Amino acid sequence: MARRPSKPTDRNTPPSQTPLARSLRTARRAFVWVGVFSFFLNLLMLVTPIYMMQVFDRVLSSGRTETLLLLTMIAGFALLVLGALEAFRSHLLNRIGAWIDGELSSQLIGSSLASRLHGISLGAQPLRDLAQIRQFVGSNAINPLFDSPWVPIFVAVIWVLHWWLGVLALLAAVALFLLALANDMATRKSLTEANDLSVGAYRQAEAAVRNADVVQAMGMLPAIQRRYEAANAEANTLQLRAGDRGGTIMGLSKFVRLFVQVGILGLGAYLVLQGALTAGSMIAGSILLGRCLAPVEQAIGAWRSFIGAKDAHARIEKLMTAAPEAPDQMSLPAPRGHLEVDRVTFVPPSSQTPVLKQVSLELQPGEALGIIGPSAAGKSTLCKLMVGIWAPTAGHIRLDSADVHTWNREEFGKHVGYLPQEVELFAGTIKDNISRMKDADPMTVIEAAQMADVHRMILHLPDGYDTEIGERGAVLSGGQRQRIGLARALFGKPSLIVLDEPNANLDQDGEQALLQSIQALKTRGATVVMVAHRPSALVHIDKLVVLRDGVVEMFGARDDILERVTGRRPPTAVTQQPRPPTTNPPMARAGR
Repeated sequence: MARRPSKPTDRNTPPSQTPLARSLRTARRAFVWVGVFSFFLNLLMLVTPIYMMQVFDRVLSSGRTETLLLLTMIAGFALLVLGALEAFRSHLLNRIGAWIDGELSSQLIGSSLASRLHGISLGAQPLRDLAQIRQFVGSNAINPLFDSPWVPIFVAVIWVLHWWLGVLALLAAVALFLLALANDMATRKSLTEANDLSVGAYRQAEAAVRNADVVQAMGMLPAIQRRYEAANAEANTLQLRAGDRGGTIMGLSKFVRLFVQVGILGLGAYLVLQGALTAGSMIAGSILLGRCLAPVEQAIGAWRSFIGAKDAHARIEKLMTAAPEAPDQMSLPAPRGHLEVDRVTFVPPSSQTPVLKQVSLELQPGEALGIIGPSAAGKSTLCKLMVGIWAPTAGHIRLDSADVHTWNREEFGKHVGYLPQEVELFAGTIKDNISRMKDADPMTVIEAAQMADVHRMILHLPDGYDTEIGERGAVLSGGQRQRIGLARALFGKPSLIVLDEPNANLDQDGEQALLQSIQALKTRGATVVMVAHRPSALVHIDKLVVLRDGVVEMFGARDDILERVTGRRPPTAVTQQPRPPTTNPPMARAGR
C-alpha cells in the first residue's frame, strides 16, 4: 500500500480523532447549552398543570376573579418564556448544524478527492451525508434526545400527586421505552441496508450521467436503468419493511399513550370520589402524563431520521479515517527543477503486484525527458508519482532535494504543471480553467495561453476567455480541451511540467504548437517530462526512458535510445518536422 501522510495532532486532541469527531467535540459546549434550555423548557411544562390545579382547587372554590387574573398573568409570562426558550433552542441547533457543515464540507471534498486517487469513487455522497447530519441536528427529530432525560421529573411530580398515579405513569413510561427498543430492533438492520443500497444506486446513476456520451452512443441506457431499478427496488423493499414495522409500533405506542391518559383520568376520578385527590390534581396528572410520554413517542416517530444520520456519521468517519488530513509543511523556496527518481517501487492500493519496480532517473533544470513503452508499462503511474498524486511504496521522488509527496500541496502546485491523459475541465469560463480556478491577473492567463499557442483559438470563441465551457468542457472539442489543459499546466511558469501523452487529440498544427511550447519551456529552464507514442513529439527531448512491465529497460540520451529502439539514427531537432500521425511509425501507446 502507498504511504499516506499522518494527521496533525496537538496536546489536547488524540491523534486518532477525525475532523468530524473534533468538530462534534468542539460543539459539545453548544450542546450543553441546548441541554440547559431543554431542562428549563421541560420545567416550564409544569406551568399548565399547576395552573389547572390552582383554577380547579382555588379559584372555582373561592370565586375570586382577581386570583384568576393573577394566575393567568403569571402563567402567560411563564409560557412566553417557554416559547422564547424553544425558539432559542431551535436557533442554536440550526447554528450548530450550519457550523458543523461549514467546518467539514471543504475537508470532505479533500477526503473524497484523496479516496478517488486511491481508487474509491464516492462522488458527492459524503456531502449528502453531511447535509443529512446537518438536517437532523437542525430539525425537531433531535429534540427527543434532549427531552427524554427529563421524563423521570414528570413521573416524580405525578407520584407526588398520588402514588397510584405515579405507578401508572411509571408503567406507561416503561412500556413506551420497551416499544422504542422494539422499534430499534425491528427497523435498524433494514434501514441500514436500505441506506447502503440507496447510496450504491445513486453512485451508479452519477456514473451514467458522467459518461453520457458513451451511454448514449452504445445504447447502454436500458441496461443501466435496469441495474438502477433493481438496486432501488431492493432499497425500497427494505425501507417499506422498516416503515411498516415502525408504523405498527408507532400505532401501538399511540394506543398505549392515549389509553393510559384515559386510564389516569379514570383512576384520578376514582381517587376524587374516594376523597384522596382533588379535581385539579386529576386534570394536572393527565396533562403531566401526556408530557411525560411525548418524548418517547416522538423518538419512535423520528427513528428513521436518527438511523439515517447515524449511518451518515459512520460513513464520514470511515472516509476521514481512510483519507486523513495532510500534515502542515514548512514553506520551501521555489524549485529550480532538479528532479530525482530514486529506486521507486509502487504497489497500487488493493493490489499485491508492483506497477513500478526500482525505477531511477535524474533530470537537471532545462532538460526534457520522454517516457515510452508498451501499454501497462507504468508510464502514467510514474507521471502521477512525479507530481505527488501518489506516494511511492518504496524509494523517493525529489524536486530540488524535497520529497514531492510531502510538500505542501498548494505551494507545490504553484511550481508544477500536469496534463493527464484524460483532460478534465471544470464548469466555468476558459479563464477560470487556465488560471486553475483562481482569481488571477488576466495577463498571466493570456501568457499561459500564448505559451500553449491557444490564445488565437480562444479569441475566436463567442466570448473569448469569458466563454462558459459547461460541465467537463462540453462545448469544446477533444483537441481544444487538451490545448486548454496544456495552457493550465503552463500557468504560473512552473519549474516542473509533466505531460501524459499531450498530443493524443491534437492535429498537426496542435502538435507543432506543442513542440514550440516544449522548446520555450526548456529555454526558460523548466524541467519537462512527457509520455509520447509518436517519434515526431520527441524532437526537443533530451533524454528517453523505456519502461516495460514497470522496469526501466533503457535510459539515456534521446538519439542513442531511439537508435536502439528503431535501428536508425533519428534526425536532429533542427531538421525534424512534425508530420501527420498516419505517416509516423507507431510506438507503443501510453498506459499504466
